[in-house]
Amino acid sequence: MHEGVEYWRSAQADRMAVIVDADEYFRHLRRAMLGARKRIMLIGWDFDARLQLDRNERLPGEPRAVGRFIRWLVDRQPELEVFLLRWDLGAVKSLTRGTTPFTLLRWVTHPRIHPRLDSHHPTGASHHQKVVVIDDCLAFCGGIDVTDERWDTREHRDDDPGRRHGLLRQRYKPWHDATTALSGPAAAALGDMARDRWRVATGDTLDRVTAGGPCWPDGLDVAFDDIEVAIARTVPEMPDQEPVHESEALFLHQIATVRRHLYVESQYFASRRIAEAIARRLAEADGPEVVIVNPRSAQGWLEPIAMDSARARLMEALATRDPHGRLRLYHPVTAGGADIYCHAKVLIADNRVLRLGSSNMNNRSLRLDTECDVSIAPNNDAARERIAAIRNDLLAEHLGTTPEAVAAAVAETGSLIQAVERLRTEPGRGRRTLDPYRAEDPGAIKTWLADNEVLDPEGPAEMFEPLSQRGLFRRRLRKPR
Repeated sequence: MHEGVEYWRSAQADRMAVIVDADEYFRHLRRAMLGARKRIMLIGWDFDARLQLDRNERLPGEPRAVGRFIRWLVDRQPELEVFLLRWDLGAVKSLTRGTTPFTLLRWVTHPRIHPRLDSHHPTGASHHQKVVVIDDCLAFCGGIDVTDERWDTREHRDDDPGRRHGLLRQRYKPWHDATTALSGPAAAALGDMARDRWRVATGDTLDRVTAGGPCWPDGLDVAFDDIEVAIARTVPEMPDQEPVHESEALFLHQIATVRRHLYVESQYFASRRIAEAIARRLAEADGPEVVIVNPRSAQGWLEPIAMDSARARLMEALATRDPHGRLRLYHPVTAGGADIYCHAKVLIADNRVLRLGSSNMNNRSLRLDTECDVSIAPNNDAARERIAAIRNDLLAEHLGTTPEAVAAAVAETGSLIQAVERLRTEPGRGRRTLDPYRAEDPGAIKTWLADNEVLDPEGPAEMFEPLSQRGLFRRRLRKPR
């Protein structure tokens, strides 16, 4: 990999953890925030002040809702400041979230709480990074926003009473996600990235802080010690800033160099460039297997048109470039057969590379929105065994089994695909499973929208260029005749 191409900066993490699903993340985030001394930076796509970080543990006098919790933190710690940066258009949702607007108003009047909106993005783009930095000694970076409809446990129970929201306590869908925790110089580097985004969005410059004292939250298991971490970003082109495509370049590098097994979790699979990179590897006689975990359908009313249709077209094209049958795409479902929404952004190449962040495999993430991912590629056996264990643990969650069962199936078959096929069941058979993607006709209008990337442009310029110059297949992903 090359600094400035596939990644922005690398730095040592004294400790690194992988946190799966928001139940665990919110609990560890609360404990980390309780230990903050000078600064908390929350950089995100969305924020909901009503959210409760830990449903089982509270200190005397500690408020339940995170908005009041933050105010309580700064009042009890006189040197603490909180900086919150969120996407400006996403903030419109706050107007319908009960007490959230009033909480934000109270924050504005507090001298040490600084909520700001990030509008420094092209038309139609979003600020999509999900980073929390505490005292420049601990950082979280991944796919989970501190917002509504994210909380779920790794069991993804069909009838979990905790998966309700709003005044009417409405149910929301099962949700799968992932993030990381890092301490040491890697956390400070993410702090630099967060401060740079703050400067670009607000015009204000913040210095580094040094708090001293412990910063790793109690109870958070360490996956890696003293590991080099690469940080990759997407920054869109604007009149006052050069574009940064490190996230995309890192994806292409990792696909090009994987040897046997590529495991991916992504909210979307709609990038032509990534599909082309996968197609090249599938065509090789001894190329890798590729297993992708995706939600059955994108969330929202526009996203299914753009993302699901583009995925259908790309999968159709890839089927013609997969002579050895080494590509599979699966959807996670609950024990009762309900779809689990996969919002995680994870890539594991063999047992050599682990990547988590905010970048999806779609054009917006790689060219238009702001993103931040972290990646490791250790060269020692113990760390590589841990990467394989994390992959097996993720698959065990999806398949309703144990990591040991997944490891045994992979070892016996030598194949990630065969291991999944051996362990999965049909949906609704009483345990979680992975349901294979089935091709469907997206319809003429949706196909046209997908082929012309009307709702998932490859960059700011493409949003206004002629349709004749766009398209999923303008570089001929289809198999040559």
